[in-house]
Amino acid sequence: MKRALLAWILCLGLIPVARAETATAMFAGGCFWCMEAAFQGREGVSDVVSGFTGGSLPNPTYQGNHAGHFEAIKVTYDPALVSYRQLLDLYWVNVDPFDNAGQFCDKGPSYRSAIFAATEEQTRLAEESRAGVAAKFAPDEVYTEIRPAGAFWPVEEYHQDYFLKNPVRYKYYRWNCGRDQRLEQIWGSQAVKH
Repeated sequence: MKRALLAWILCLGLIPVARAETATAMFAGGCFWCMEAAFQGREGVSDVVSGFTGGSLPNPTYQGNHAGHFEAIKVTYDPALVSYRQLLDLYWVNVDPFDNAGQFCDKGPSYRSAIFAATEEQTRLAEESRAGVAAKFAPDEVYTEIRPAGAFWPVEEYHQDYFLKNPVRYKYYRWNCGRDQRLEQIWGSQAVKH
């Protein structure tokens, strides 16, 4: 009887139940399919959404107008399981920070790399990590920007989880784009292949 009463009270929400805190991080690193694949399924990451951010145009779409926006991902994570610093470490080994024209075979402003920081702490950590990359590869110039986070617009459903829905096409695109080859050239064994 006591169990049934406790279950009924919990269902009504009369006793608060501890919920995991979540946070979000936004990263641009060229093709959002490839960036989504790098973060999806990582410990502490509960969701990764492909979309656009960084521009002023409302409701950007892939087939329509997304001028001024970056192709990006929004990562929802549990800070108790994975830190923002760890997400930054994963981010860097999935981009070419020396390419100011785009990423790999994708060129143009929407394909450039950037970290979109939502808090002062994220900004501080992003700047520290960028400085670390710059020091490691000096005198090469690191072009990856750190920008304030703004509105994030999910891209059409067709692009969400593309690497899972279309694995053959995804792998073909990724290989022909030279992404893994360039990442290995820059990061060596730290490069993550998907």
